[in-house]
Amino acid sequence: MEQTYQVSSNPHVRDKMTTERLMQLVAIALLPATLVGIWNFGLRAFLVVLVSVVSCVIFEWLYDRLMKKPNTVRDFSAVVTGLLIALNMPSGIPLWMPILGSAFAIIVVKQLFGGLGQNFMNPALAARCFLMISFAGSMTNFAVGEGFKGVIDATTGATPLAALKAHGYTGEVPVLNLFLGNVQGTIGETSALALLIGAAILLIFKVISPRIPVCYIGSFAVFTIIYMLATGKGFDGGFLFSQLFGGGLMLGAWFMATDYVTSPITPNGQIVFGVFLGILTGIFRLIGSSAEGVSYAIIIGNLLVPMIERFTLPTAFGKGGKKA
Repeated sequence: MEQTYQVSSNPHVRDKMTTERLMQLVAIALLPATLVGIWNFGLRAFLVVLVSVVSCVIFEWLYDRLMKKPNTVRDFSAVVTGLLIALNMPSGIPLWMPILGSAFAIIVVKQLFGGLGQNFMNPALAARCFLMISFAGSMTNFAVGEGFKGVIDATTGATPLAALKAHGYTGEVPVLNLFLGNVQGTIGETSALALLIGAAILLIFKVISPRIPVCYIGSFAVFTIIYMLATGKGFDGGFLFSQLFGGGLMLGAWFMATDYVTSPITPNGQIVFGVFLGILTGIFRLIGSSAEGVSYAIIIGNLLVPMIERFTLPTAFGKGGKKA
């Protein structure tokens, strides 16, 4: 009996983990932050999440239908994109904006470049930056209603990072509140604890490698300490941990910088990528005029991934070795 061989292009690696399963695990890992956001901001946050996810799925299905392509809705990538778009938005944003952002993410950034695996930047972050540039007022309006369960005045629109930028660390917003999540901000960025629980799920199921997020968060922490010492502020633990737990750092580091398609595949490249994001985020937050900077740092990093991979590609076995 002849033995049959399966011929395919390299790399010749087989794994039972499918794209659908990976996306499902990412969606599950995002649930703690999503539930905390809904608990904090109420029904309005739930509506933003629902509209974002449903619109991403519909745009994915419509594009596949119109272009006569295989239906890719079942791979759950559109669901993950919708979740990430919603978690990057204030709860009070007009509901048509998540729909517009979903259309931009799915059609322009993802599908027009070939679909999943071909996009050159993270679709959810691209949608956030697109909406931030187009509708800055709505995207930075974090005022919430009376049902808000946080510790900050519900009628103001200032986030902890904005207050930190303006006044330094005053202790008005304790670090514990930033860690637990009862503060203002976008729906999914407020609770560092919920995001770390989701990160643990990703690591346990080996969905991501810790290289990029650890290098990202670690280099940003080092940059912040150097900044404090260089500006004569001295080391301030409250300021440091407020920067680490506040804003979109944890959401960006664990869930968006680690995107398979838009991050380096080489181990050394992942380290370089993470350190670059940490330094760039520090420049945006601490030296620049903005209180944030995670989204733009990751987008710029996405654009540089081909160059990073080029210079960190391992030498092929038997090639370039030194002569005896």
